[in-house]
Amino acid sequence: MNLEIIWSDFAEKQLDDIFEYYEKNASNRVAKEMVQSLINEPNRIEKDPFIGQKEELLKERKITYRYLVFKHYKIIYSVDEENGFIKIADVFGTQQKPSKIERFK
Repeated sequence: MNLEIIWSDFAEKQLDDIFEYYEKNASNRVAKEMVQSLINEPNRIEKDPFIGQKEELLKERKITYRYLVFKHYKIIYSVDEENGFIKIADVFGTQQKPSKIERFK
């Protein structure tokens, strides 16, 4: 099963924020490497989209969300087999208060 990966506007904004953080606190090179790694990480779910654990903090939502962990981030996604895509909904910094995970729509 090969599904297309798409990124929500919210998730893309999180990548921008992550880039700015690392550029300010480390270097441009480190920022680019971190964001590129976060972008590449979901490629492993194309063939097995259900590899990620269900996100229990979002279980009340209509859509089932799963996640992958990469370094200090949860890459939160949903699978839409009917329409043939995986949607990356959020890139959540695990150092944040867990209740903030509900911030995206």
